[in-house]
Amino acid sequence: MIDPGLAGKVVLITGANHGIGAATAQAFAAQGAKVFLTAHGEPPAWARDPKGLPNVVEAVRAQGGHAEAWEADLADPANIPELFDRAEEAFGPVEVLVNNAAHWEADTFLPSDEERSNKLPQLWANRTISTITAGSHDRHFAVNSRAVALMMAEFARRHIARGATWGRIVNVSTDGASCFPGEVSYGASKHALESYSRAAAVELGPYGITVNVVSPGPVQTGYITPELEEKLISQIPLRRVGQPEDVADAIVFLASEQARWITGQLLYVGGGNTMPL
Repeated sequence: MIDPGLAGKVVLITGANHGIGAATAQAFAAQGAKVFLTAHGEPPAWARDPKGLPNVVEAVRAQGGHAEAWEADLADPANIPELFDRAEEAFGPVEVLVNNAAHWEADTFLPSDEERSNKLPQLWANRTISTITAGSHDRHFAVNSRAVALMMAEFARRHIARGATWGRIVNVSTDGASCFPGEVSYGASKHALESYSRAAAVELGPYGITVNVVSPGPVQTGYITPELEEKLISQIPLRRVGQPEDVADAIVFLASEQARWITGQLLYVGGGNTMPL
């Protein structure tokens, strides 16, 4: 029998009001971990399972787990130390950090609707997309890059101050991070997250903290239409789109005792949709 060694661990999960974050909360709770959850606002209108934070907390508790939550906008740096304070007040020092929260809006370098329809016909049919602006850039990077960096720094500061020797950080990216036409700021901000993660793995390794990245492929959280799903399936070796639980299980693995000598790595979780050289 494999024991992931997560019973009693305190796990802080961002972006936990639906989809991958909600599934991750339940996956950790199933291993006996105590989960502290955060998100900003209600789930998007397209969310397949728009639970919202209170319902995710209730779902964890219903399966016998321990969960608390606090809504916070991670684009505001002042919320980050308070988020850790609240988690510590609820359960004790955070030992596992899962940075899953993300800002997303479609932006492109193309200047007109006509050119967009010609160049991005499949993915962006019937979806709103705008030319990149300073605002679209900054909104992505504030949450997807800067907040992740500040969350890791706050985690490390508290870990080192208390003399801890075991810690896990798992950051959630996208398999389009290296090049994401139609979602240029989203992809670039996630690419920055990956760079931050590798640097953190080097710097925090001596303190017993592993830092890894999960890079999901197409995951059905509600945004994939039947037409798009049909097109995607033909490109995925395992011939299905992902489910939030597929990614959640990979996150739990990277936090587990079985992943104790894995750090600085990017794990693609997408049914073979992306295979790096």
